[in-house]
Amino acid sequence: MWCAIGNCYLGLDRRADAIRSYERAVSNNDGEGIATKKLATLYREDGDVERAARCYLRHLELRFQAQQVNPSPDGGYPGENDLEVVVNSVQVDAQDAEALLYLAYYHRDNGEFETAAMCCSRLLEYPGREKEEGKALLREIRSRMDRRGGGGDKEGGGGTSKRGKSSSSRNSRRMMDSSMSMDRSRIGGGNDNSLDSSAVVESSFEFSP
Repeated sequence: MWCAIGNCYLGLDRRADAIRSYERAVSNNDGEGIATKKLATLYREDGDVERAARCYLRHLELRFQAQQVNPSPDGGYPGENDLEVVVNSVQVDAQDAEALLYLAYYHRDNGEFETAAMCCSRLLEYPGREKEEGKALLREIRSRMDRRGGGGDKEGGGGTSKRGKSSSSRNSRRMMDSSMSMDRSRIGGGNDNSLDSSAVVESSFEFSP
């Protein structure tokens, strides 16, 4: 319901109300990731880099979870490095390609070259404009990694120093934890069947401490 309301507000160019509606949809279990993707796009257009990145990552998580034949009973993901599992296992379509490209730039800008290269590598499988942009970005990332002294494997997206890899892993894990907590927080105030901006006391998309 909230996703449909958000679409109506967006059609009326009432972006703030649309965002609040999509946030309500996420907090009420956006199982298909539709509202999460809408939020990611709106946050990106508004220049809210951190929220956009978290929404794009959450979108990939939901897509990955929906594609699992035998999902974990607790809704978790296999393996120790969940971000790596999600990025490398999700079946890439147009919306996923958009998310992967944004996250590749996001991690590059934060110096997390290994994670950025991983996102770019998945784009090489997608036959759209994102594939060519991903190729160019991957070349840039490899060059930066080489200058930083990490060396690189031309097919695998390049290597990095142990310190750089550890830092990238920690930062990516932090982002993953933040994304996983997005839909566990409920937007406070108001009646679930009405959208009153004065009743919404905070967004559910704040960083977890």
